[in-house]
Amino acid sequence: MSGHSKWSTIKRKKGAADAKRGKIFSKVIKEITVAARMGGGDPEGNPRLRAAIALAKNENMPKDNIDRAIKKGTGGLDGAMYEEIVYEGYGPGGVAMLVQVLTDNKNRTVAEVRHLFTKHGGSMGETGCVAWMFEKKGFIVFDKSKIDEEALMEWGLEAGVDDIREQENEFEVIVSLENFEKVRSELEGKKWVPQVAELTMLPKNTITLEGKNAEQMLRIMEAMEDNDDVQNVYANFDIPEKVMEALG
Repeated sequence: MSGHSKWSTIKRKKGAADAKRGKIFSKVIKEITVAARMGGGDPEGNPRLRAAIALAKNENMPKDNIDRAIKKGTGGLDGAMYEEIVYEGYGPGGVAMLVQVLTDNKNRTVAEVRHLFTKHGGSMGETGCVAWMFEKKGFIVFDKSKIDEEALMEWGLEAGVDDIREQENEFEVIVSLENFEKVRSELEGKKWVPQVAELTMLPKNTITLEGKNAEQMLRIMEAMEDNDDVQNVYANFDIPEKVMEALG
């Protein structure tokens, strides 16, 4: 299972703990604000904002919070001005990492991200050092117990998705960037409710980790995402299921 898939699963399992710390709400509010600032406050004409609102609703964020974040983004309310930056580097075992941040203080954030790389056995790199190893794709995940496999496969063939991957408890649907909005609209029409429906950066290849490198990799992923300025972390690691079970 690739780093994105692996970490997405881990995050969903630990989502309740994150919510208690208030981190999910703050990250989603930042994303809504920036999406509205860049593409306008109408979700119908702003796919990024529409995706952010969907994520907010999935996290049971009150409508008032969503509306305030949109108004901040469009200038209707005062608020911090966030800058979107992607830092690149290497994790344990030479794993490629992309760290997407939204920050109101670039100097603070770059120092914190560099520290986390170093602390957990990685190193921060120059812009462009690993970005070429990833592709922007639509990533949709269904719980196996809540969808018919044959119907999903048939729909995927007709919809022109890139791939459907079977995991232990889930189906992962990979969609081209150009096709993502059309596919997501079709899903809404079918009333199929995915666990995840987002644009992400998928690795073109993966590095298998075991032992200390695997343990350190999970630690650096969690430490990065625990940072208030970090929105997403993408990496090209693979950890075998038996190793994941041993790590707990």
